[in-house]
Order: sequence, then structure tokens, then C-alpha cells
Amino acid sequence: MSDLCFYLGTHQPHWLASPALPRDANLFISHRRLAGRKSLPKARVRWALDSGGFSELSMFGEWRTSPAEYVAAVQRYDDEIGLLGWAAPQDWMAEPFMLAKTGLSVEEHQRRTVANFLELRAMWQAIDPSDELRSAPEFCVFMPVLQGWRLADYLRCADMYADAGVDLTHFPVVGVGSVCRRQATDEIGEIFETLSVLDIDMHGFGVKSVGLRRYGRYLSSADSMAWSFQARRAERLPGCVGHKNCANCLRYALKWRAEMLGSLAGQEEAFQPALPLWAGTGAAA
Repeated sequence: MSDLCFYLGTHQPHWLASPALPRDANLFISHRRLAGRKSLPKARVRWALDSGGFSELSMFGEWRTSPAEYVAAVQRYDDEIGLLGWAAPQDWMAEPFMLAKTGLSVEEHQRRTVANFLELRAMWQAIDPSDELRSAPEFCVFMPVLQGWRLADYLRCADMYADAGVDLTHFPVVGVGSVCRRQATDEIGEIFETLSVLDIDMHGFGVKSVGLRRYGRYLSSADSMAWSFQARRAERLPGCVGHKNCANCLRYALKWRAEMLGSLAGQEEAFQPALPLWAGTGAAA
């Protein structure tokens, strides 16, 4: 697990520009927290973009943000914020309560997930058709995501990508969705262990320390926002003023991050900062 890249989840985009943030503290930020902002921060650290799919599908049972709108937003983030490592596609989560919300099957959610990735990739390449490098996996900012519920579902989703001509082994990271709310189960460990045979670099969405201890050795990267939920129930840190709790507090988040990584690796330095996963053109701070 020594080469696992950890992304600290936050709904505070201005942290990207904070001088208090260590250079190796990678952030994971939702499109829903950035969309519509007139001005954007200049990133000092590498970060990855969550599409906000869980919230959008939970609220509406469908995607209301069009692929074209999302691609335009990601292009803007890359240009104005910079240091964007990768962006999640507009995937379709496969938890039973999400299926009840959409009225669709796991297989249909998978089909739509793969189709969306293909559409986003094509749109991204079309931004500059003369740039042949954009057709290579490492030059596409969008990364594929495997969706499913049971092990057989995830394997079927991998086959769907293969049938569409997408070689998952060529991508710097492949997301594995619908795992965060059952990460302590043996089933998820089995899923990641089996998928590791596919020789893909996996990202676990919303994986907390308990999940990392159980199956982190199979992951290349993971993100978590568990610190914020924990802070809502905890007392404020000494010296913190101006807020009722530390749910939006950078000091608390960094303290949680250090303790979590330290408990997993014995030393925080064993965890690596995010690599420049795609050769983007966005300006650095």
C-alpha cells in the first residue's frame, strides 16, 4: 500500500489555493461545488474531480447536467484552476436504493456509464481535433469507471468496455464505484482482489480507513470525506473559532488525514502525492 495516492475529499474549493495545504495533500472536489462560480481558485496542489453523480441521481433519478455542459466545465477547470489530475465521468451508481430511484437495472446503469465515458472522451478529443495525442488514454482527462453491485456485475462492466474497444489497462486510473457504503464487508475485498487480476490501476471512491486496511493493497488511489462527517459530531479543535463544529475546517481535515495515513502506513511519507495522470494544459499556480 506504500504507493497508494490518497485524495482528501472536501466541499471547500478555495482550499486548492490555501498556503496552509501541504503540497502532497491531494484534494477531491465535486463538480457541484465548482459549477457556476464566476471565479475559480488557482491550485497549489494536484486534485481530482468528482462528477457529483451521487447527488444528481439521488435528487433527480437521472442526469440533468448534459455531457456537453460537463465537458465545458472540465475544460474551464483545467484552464483556470490547473493541476487537474483526472475527472470522473457521469457514471450511474448501482446501489439498490439508486436503482429504485431511477427505475433501471444494474446492467442498464452499466451500459449508460460506458456510453457516457465514450461520449465524454469523444467530446474531449473534439476540442482540438488536430491534437492526435488527445486520442490516447493518458491524454484524456476523463477516466473510466466500473459500476456494479455483485462481483459478476463488475466483470460484466469490464467486458462492456472491452466490447466498446476500451482497453482499461492503458488508463492511469480506473474508478470502481458503488463500494463506499459497504466497504467493511468481505464482499468488497473479494471484488477488488478479483479485479486486480485484470491488471488495472483502481481508484476506490469514498474508501475510509477501514476499507483501506482491508483491501487497500489492491488500490492505486482512493478518496474520502469521512473527516467532515466525523467533525460534525466531535468538539471543535482547540483554537478553532468562528464555526460551530469543524466539518468545514482545514485544520481538522489535515489532522484527520495525518492520523489516518499514519495509522495505515506507520508513516505518512509512505503515501505518494498524485502524479500528473494526464498531460493537461491547465496553468499551475
